[in-house]
Amino acid sequence: MSTYRFDKLLAPRSVALVGAVAREGSLGRSVLDSLRRAGFPGAILPVQPDHDSVDGLPCVPRVADLTMVPDLVLIAVPPPSVPEVVAQAAAIGAGAAVILTARLGRGPEDPGPVAHRIARAQGLRLLGPDSAGLAVPGAKLDASLFAHAPAAGDLALVSQSGTVAAAIVEWAARHGTGFSAVLSLGSVLDIGVADCLDYFAADYRTRAILLCLDRVADARRFMSAARAAARAKPVVVLRAGRHRPDTRAAVTHTGALARPDAVYAAAFRRAGLLAVQDLDGMFSAVEALGRQRPFPGDRLAILTNGRGIGLLAADRLTERAGILAQIPEIEGRAAGNPIDLGIDAGGPAFSAALEPLLADRASDAVLAIHVPTVRSDAGAVAGAIADTVKRARAGQTRKKPVFAVSLGDAEAARAAFAQAGIPHFTTDSEAIEGFLHLVRYREAQDDLMRTPDSLPRDFSPDMARARSIIAAALRQGAAWLDPIAVNGLLEAYGIPTVPITLAPDQDAAAAAAWPIIAAGGTVALKVVSPDVVHKSDIGGVHLDLTSEADVREAARSILARARRERPDARVTGFAVQPMVRRGQRRELIAGLAEDAVFGPVVVFGRGGTAVEVIDDRALGLPPLDLALARDLIGRTRVARRLEGYRDVPPADIGAIALTLVKLSQLAADLPQVRELDINPLLADETGVLALDARVRIGRAERGRHGRGHPRFAIRPYPAEWVRTLKLKDRTIRVRPVRPEDEGLFLAFFKGLDPEDLRLRFFGPVREFSHAFLARLTQLDYARAIAFVATEVDPQGGERMLGAVRLHADANHESGEYAIAVGRDARGTGLAFALMRLMIDWARSEGIGRVEGMVLAENRPMLAVCRRLGFTQGRDPEDPGLVKVKLELGGSQAGFGTIS
Repeated sequence: MSTYRFDKLLAPRSVALVGAVAREGSLGRSVLDSLRRAGFPGAILPVQPDHDSVDGLPCVPRVADLTMVPDLVLIAVPPPSVPEVVAQAAAIGAGAAVILTARLGRGPEDPGPVAHRIARAQGLRLLGPDSAGLAVPGAKLDASLFAHAPAAGDLALVSQSGTVAAAIVEWAARHGTGFSAVLSLGSVLDIGVADCLDYFAADYRTRAILLCLDRVADARRFMSAARAAARAKPVVVLRAGRHRPDTRAAVTHTGALARPDAVYAAAFRRAGLLAVQDLDGMFSAVEALGRQRPFPGDRLAILTNGRGIGLLAADRLTERAGILAQIPEIEGRAAGNPIDLGIDAGGPAFSAALEPLLADRASDAVLAIHVPTVRSDAGAVAGAIADTVKRARAGQTRKKPVFAVSLGDAEAARAAFAQAGIPHFTTDSEAIEGFLHLVRYREAQDDLMRTPDSLPRDFSPDMARARSIIAAALRQGAAWLDPIAVNGLLEAYGIPTVPITLAPDQDAAAAAAWPIIAAGGTVALKVVSPDVVHKSDIGGVHLDLTSEADVREAARSILARARRERPDARVTGFAVQPMVRRGQRRELIAGLAEDAVFGPVVVFGRGGTAVEVIDDRALGLPPLDLALARDLIGRTRVARRLEGYRDVPPADIGAIALTLVKLSQLAADLPQVRELDINPLLADETGVLALDARVRIGRAERGRHGRGHPRFAIRPYPAEWVRTLKLKDRTIRVRPVRPEDEGLFLAFFKGLDPEDLRLRFFGPVREFSHAFLARLTQLDYARAIAFVATEVDPQGGERMLGAVRLHADANHESGEYAIAVGRDARGTGLAFALMRLMIDWARSEGIGRVEGMVLAENRPMLAVCRRLGFTQGRDPEDPGLVKVKLELGGSQAGFGTIS
């Protein structure tokens, strides 16, 4: 339900408190005290059957007896009574309820699920149960169990844990940091993390979002909401329970490497969230984000009155992969960083050194560290720094960020920095972390906006062959593909493999080996068993065999050891392959694993038999493009070996990245593939070669809510919406937009005349920036679609003729469209066809309404809208605009597909 009725939750005009009692220390009394302490201006309506009044406020015995319909209902009653209270609140039309009561159970007939079913049927939103409440300081609403009312500010805090939320609120109270809202989600029945991300991403009062969680229930909703929020503003996430024991029974190397904590980290990274490891990290983020907006650049200048403390800060910055600015000689001061002013430096010395640093372009931010001494007062130094920063900001267009550390932590220093809006920390380590939070956020935004390379045109997987291989194995009841099937599957996706022959016994193995040996090669012999995943564990791999006799002896040895160590294992034969000389090739691992929360995960790292001990790996959520694949490679230690060294040439990084993209596509196309392990994947300057691989399969699960792959956390490219149109003797291809289409859009817009651009964008357009084009081409297919129409140009490439896009709101109730068609495609019916396709997509997604704004003078577009059944009405605030709207409804038939 996303943000539905969040206005009643976060901006209520009246609040009912069910379970209000006068007894000190009771749940109801604690919340009532919080409400009154904050000065809530609306009506407070206590509900209590045993008293006529509570703390001077008149009571009614039941919610149903209220003479005023409350926007928000706070529930603090015993668990068995909660469903009835929820039913009464829903019946009288309340908008939202916070269940403070704990231990409502998870069984179908327990109070929690029963209350949820009642609320959902009536549209009543629920926060909790086991919630520590919520606070909206700007509305003077504190319906929480926090010790202190949060101060007003522009940070939104959303926490599954009430104690973690309370700890952050307490820290913020001591440091003068404020919040736009604080929500304790508790044991979520209805309102969850994704709903809150959707709301606060669009909330103009919120500049950054702080997220504390230990689990994600719906990965697809979470990832969609998180990616949308992170594009709008910084989102910092702290996850508790990262090192819980891993109870999975992973059987492949990739499965073992894809531990839940690593998968969560990969998901946060993909969504553009800033992950912190502990409360100290969260506090650093709160301080930095509470006072400083993200900024361009990553070079830090360190100014201090002590060389040792400055070097410690520089060491910390370097260890965390930060950039120490190269500071030139400034006004007679020697070049170097950190800048040491000497132990006796006071306010004037700090001010004199800081002023030119703020104007200098050799750094992007300054960290000022002061260690108090008997000759250097913390408050005076802080005041001097604050005054210098304020003077510089008053006169500079670019306001360079300043971070401060006062190890004395005097109250006067804290007040001076807070008044000047300077993030203030008690240690150099905290300050470095705060600086890096803002740097990493800017880097994440840049990553989100990167345009990936185009995939090679010859990458067209043989899906029919791949699906046939999987189907045949499943019909036989197999859980693992045999080696021939594995090779066939990889070949279908263009991943080079080593030829393989299956032999049922030792004589057949020797016969299969003979042609290789006769040609001067040597042979690798491997056991084939559906019950043995890691062949080397039972000595099931023999290498460099040079004769038929060697092959027979190796086969006998494998069988004997298998019977001894794994008597239950079924040995169905042997795999015979020519030996591949590794030479200067690097051993890598690449594959797919399955996470219980986020579904398929792409795994990459250093390969070999000790892969799990080395633990050099990086994870990524599919779908991947080439930019994401290169980023995945770059996050491993083995990436440095791939660059080349001494007489070893660099490996073909492009071929490795393309292999990861191919595996990502395989995961999208074949939900039956549960784990895939290529180990080793050999790589050198000539490309890659899959030397050994295994694939676990299973029946495809029933799909989640929504279209697309049933287990993907991120909606993959919707290839099923590709269409071919025959319009006025022209063959036009229409497909969903891809991230690499940025150049196509730029060429299209440059080809439009100024009048076309004005009709499309409601005003003159002089420049199309990378950021602007990236937002048009990099879509979350769970929330938006854009169809681009192209035809083949004389050089054999694509030429864009037009595009239509639709972006759904957070509640998936309505979508806003936009369309542009080039002049050379006018009169072909393309605009009508694109609009029909967009409407079909909206219906398939369950979107109930399509809306748009059209210039009143754009008569051709208005005519198309009339043909499609849109209603039209002038915008009361701008008579030059016409608002068009089409009600779709869930049961109406679509316009049909276009072929």
